[in-house]
Amino acid sequence: MKIAIVGAGIVGVTTAYELASDGHEVTVFDQRSAAAEEASFATAGLLAPLLLSPWAVPGFGHALRLMGPHATLRIAGGISKAHMAWVWRWRAASAAHSAPAAALERLAQYSQARANSIASQHELDFETSEGRLVLLRTEQERAALQPALQVLRDCGAAVSEIDAATARKIEPGLSPEAPLAGAIHLPGASAGNCRLFAQLLRQGTQDSGVQFVFNTRVDRISSSPTGLAVQGEPELRRFDAVVLCAGMASAALMPAMGVRLPMTAVYGYSVSAPLRESTHAPRASVVDMAQQISITRLGQRVRIAGGAELAGADADHHTPTLQRLYRTLNDWFPGGAQLSSNLQIWRGARTMLPDGAPVIGASGVPGLWLNTGHGAGGWALACGSARAVADLIAQREPEVSLDGLGLRRF
Repeated sequence: MKIAIVGAGIVGVTTAYELASDGHEVTVFDQRSAAAEEASFATAGLLAPLLLSPWAVPGFGHALRLMGPHATLRIAGGISKAHMAWVWRWRAASAAHSAPAAALERLAQYSQARANSIASQHELDFETSEGRLVLLRTEQERAALQPALQVLRDCGAAVSEIDAATARKIEPGLSPEAPLAGAIHLPGASAGNCRLFAQLLRQGTQDSGVQFVFNTRVDRISSSPTGLAVQGEPELRRFDAVVLCAGMASAALMPAMGVRLPMTAVYGYSVSAPLRESTHAPRASVVDMAQQISITRLGQRVRIAGGAELAGADADHHTPTLQRLYRTLNDWFPGGAQLSSNLQIWRGARTMLPDGAPVIGASGVPGLWLNTGHGAGGWALACGSARAVADLIAQREPEVSLDGLGLRRF
């Protein structure tokens, strides 16, 4: 089939790869000039497990706060009624633990295995690291994580609750002065450079025949007796199927096709800094769930990621959020990174649904498929959701269950 993909982020590129591997003729449209230039640009880098990643699943492992300097979600001035309606739905999902947590975790594990397989097959080096610590300042934090830990264990993930001394042996760069009650050790966890993976895979898929059309905004998709038409270039182009993978750009295209989802852009931050002293930096990745911040080793850099805000795309960087990232790094790994020069400070949108889970599968419109709304879990879920969508388009049963991840839940 001739298939169009809207969006060349990590989800779009991996979807193009899987569809091309199945023998389809694939064209990818993106409004930017290269792959992975928006939400995939400077992610936290965390792959599976997903449930203990900051902001991955509402209500798991952290307190819900909407007010004050430590608010879970910062709400900027001038937010619309639609944004506030989304906040209340998100708050209800958080309180009820209504996210399909087990389905998300199994998809993340499947996705991690698929990413490893792709990387091995094509010799992709994307600054990976293995293992993760979830750092606990108090026993109350440990207690708050128990529901998520039970889901992880039920899904077969390796999980160990360890004391502070053992945690410091695993990550010897941890500050001896930081208050550490213990940690959750996830030896099967991994991390890697999302943008680098997307760029390497984009090059490989392009070499094998996938066409990438950059600097092109898709304005409209319409159905016809012969398929779907994509409007966004000088001429109309027709396809047998279209897969929406473009985050908020996907949301803008859906209403004209009769598809509506409660999606919004939640902005997060990351700071990438060169290593200063390797022995004082993380060996792999650590997560401070109380602060909802991750610290990840990516090659010769350290990336600190966190924050969540509802604000405009052109809003100024929120200085207190950036200061919290720096402070958390200094709390755990003082002297591990050079924060005075060559910093990459990034603010990017995560397209989210209120329950934190993506929509993967049929849209209800013949030929139109959805693989969007991955939120903070985009990198962790991309390879798995791409393979699953390709299987659905081929009318095959996916290898991983998508129960609770379809359009019908809304």
